[in-house]
This record gives sequence, structure tokens and C-alpha cells, in this order.
Amino acid sequence: MLQDQIFKANDIRGVTSGDTPEWDTAGATALGVAYARLMKGAGGEPVEFVVGRDMRTSGPEFSKAFIAGARSEGARVIGAGLTSTDELWFVSGHLDLPGITFTASHNPARYNGVKFCLAGARPVTPEFLLRLKHDAQELDAQELDLAAIATAAETSGSYREQDFLAEYAAHLHALVPLDGIRRLKVVVDAGNGMAGHTAPSVLGPLNLDVDVLYGELDGSFPNHQPNPLIPENLVDAQHRVVETGADLALVFDGDADRCFAIDETGAVVDPSAITAMIAEQELAREPGATIVINTITSASVPEIVAENGGTTVTSKVGHTYVKALMAEKDAIFGGEHSAHYYFRDFYFADTGMLAGLHVLSLLGHSDQPLSQLVGKYARRVASGEINSDVEDQQASMDVVAKAFDGRGRQDRIDGLTVHGDGWRVNLRPSNTEPLLRLNVEAADRATMESLRDEVLGLVRN
Repeated sequence: MLQDQIFKANDIRGVTSGDTPEWDTAGATALGVAYARLMKGAGGEPVEFVVGRDMRTSGPEFSKAFIAGARSEGARVIGAGLTSTDELWFVSGHLDLPGITFTASHNPARYNGVKFCLAGARPVTPEFLLRLKHDAQELDAQELDLAAIATAAETSGSYREQDFLAEYAAHLHALVPLDGIRRLKVVVDAGNGMAGHTAPSVLGPLNLDVDVLYGELDGSFPNHQPNPLIPENLVDAQHRVVETGADLALVFDGDADRCFAIDETGAVVDPSAITAMIAEQELAREPGATIVINTITSASVPEIVAENGGTTVTSKVGHTYVKALMAEKDAIFGGEHSAHYYFRDFYFADTGMLAGLHVLSLLGHSDQPLSQLVGKYARRVASGEINSDVEDQQASMDVVAKAFDGRGRQDRIDGLTVHGDGWRVNLRPSNTEPLLRLNVEAADRATMESLRDEVLGLVRN
């Protein structure tokens, strides 16, 4: 079973359990067969690739089914075992092989999915995902002989396992100036996700007092959902910072490719401020470099990049789009408002852990608390991302566009963006869920709230 709705703009993601599953292990087998056929070389040479998975309970059986399907076509598979998504990107770049990882990122426990990359952690294209969808669904409709595929897999292709966690941690350490930082107390909220696996190896050797919340890997997410974009999922880390007098907290999503920072007062640091802060550091290292942002990154970021002699280019929201533009422009760094951060020296891929290390480096080399350190980078008041469930996303955006006609410059780079004098409204469809996402920012809170309420009134009417 491979229902249409599991195929998203950037990856595969769908429900695997309960009364209404959207894909199953038979579908995963079909995906493995289709993937191996699609990735064969021009002369029919079988693909070699690396596969990882997060801690979701369905991960072992779904990844095993995919591997069997791929091996039945002669694929040579390297099993990396439990990996954060950014660790999988590292392995792909390190080995210069295509990679996949079974993860549903920040989605609830009943979901699982697949993220893909080409050799060198390069992003796959939308055309690749469309072809994979077509071929896999066609195979799935034929009701594959799963027993025969499993038997063929035992004698076709190859499979070996290798742990890359130590190499991943060493690579991250080499990319950030961490020597000589003052001792910091940092709360790490792993949310029972993959940061519980990677953080000890990455943060343990550093001059840090690390206090880990929910570090046990548990795909049922017993403490809170693994989505730091939702404020309620940050509350535990906020309380822990204040209660223990920590310098900051780092909060990761389920597959640990995103990282949110909380300052010493318990306030959430705007990801756009983190983007500006890291961009400034990277531009000091390489003057004149290019920084990639997306359509909902704060307007403060291009201002700060320009002040530091850099160039900004804008991407659509989504890791495949940002990665492709990063590579095209040879950009040194990129940041999204969703707390995805991309680094040229990390194969142009996104990594929450490396972003966290940059924050620790900047704070550890400063005598200021984090709240003061980031103050100069937060020049706008933001609404945060507000989701609305609407029947016709395009029609809703058109209603808003008409209401704002003549009140600013509009573009449709990614959904609808209206640029006003000191304010901006962005309304765009989600890449992964049937939602319309609103982001508003302005120079003052009253203007932001007025614009936010106006747009929500139009969208939810």
C-alpha cells in the first residue's frame, strides 16, 4: 500500500499504524525495488547506497523491507543503523554515495517516512520523487511476491553494517572554533528523538555541563511531541533552563536536523536571529560570501548580511530547494525560519547539531548572556508560524492578495508574500501537511498583530 498523499514535495511521509494506514511494509518493498531500478547506472550497474533510520517503532521493519526490495535488484547496501537525518547526510557526503533515512521528522508516532539524497548529500529533484512514486505504485499494484523478493535479496546485491557516529562527531568539531570557550551549562531537550543518540558523542568531549532532557530513544514520544515549532513542546526546556540557571537550551526535533535555542531567561531565540548570528560569523571567515534564506526568514537577515559585506539569495521553503540553491550559488551558509541550518562545509546540507555548536561557540567566546548576544540580530517582531486548515488553499491566498492590493509589493515565489513598509506577510501551503501557514513580521508588535488578525480573519472566515 502506497497512497498518493504520502508523497510530499521533499520526501515521503505517512501514517503506518492504526485503522487507516497510508503505507505498509509491502509498499516499502515496492519502494526499494523501484529505487534500485531508478538508481541503476547507465550501463545497468546496480546502485550502492547507505540507509539509516530514526527511533520510530516501525523503522526496523520498514527499512528491512526497503533493503530487501533494493537488494533483490542487485543493490549494494550499507546499513548505518540508528542515525539522525544530518548524520545520514554526513555519511552520504563522506562516502560519496546516495543515501536514504527512514524518518517522519517532527510528525507524531504513528507516522514514518523516507528522506533521500544523491551521492555527496546532494538533494534529489521533484522529478526524481515523481518518477519514484509512479514506479513504486505501479509495482505495488502488481502485488509483488514478497517471499520471492526476500529470498532473492539473500543472494543478490550485498549488505553490511557500519557505525559512523564517531566520524560524524569529529567532522562537526572540525568545523567550529570550540577551543577556549568558557564553561557553559546547556540543557539539551532531545524529545526522545535522535539527539539523544548523537548529542553525547558531539557535546560530551566539550567544555560543557550538559543536562539532557528525554534522551531515551522512544518513538512513542511519551513526554512531548518532537516538533519544536509548537510552543508547548518547548516549555519543559524553558522551565529547566530557569530552574537550573543554565546558560541556554538546545531543543531538537525528532530526527535532530532542526535545532531551537532558548536563552538564559527561558525565552525562545528567533531562528532568524540565529541565522543572522551564524551568517555574521561565517562572513567574518569568508568576506563577500553568499548566504541563502527562504521566503519567511526575517528581513533583518539580509540587512545584517549586507552590513557585513555578504550577498543574500532567497529560496522556496524546503530542504531540497535550499540545498540546490546553496550548491548553485556556492553559498557558505543558509538558514530557514523553521530552524533548518545549512552549511557548505557540511556538503551543503542541513544540520541542527552544527548550528547548535555555532551558538555554543559564539556564546562561549563571549562574556555576554545569550539574551544580550542575540539582541542586535532581532530587529522585527514576528508572529511565529500560524497554521490554518482550509479547503482551498489557492482560493484563500487569492482572497488575501485581493485584500492587500495596493498596500505593498506582492510576489508568488512561495505562496503569497506581501512586502510593505517595515512589514511583511507570507501565506503559503505546507509541503508536508494539508495546511496554510501564515508568518507575519513588522517593526512593532501592534502592526504585526493587526496584520496577523486581518489575514487570519480572511483565511478562517
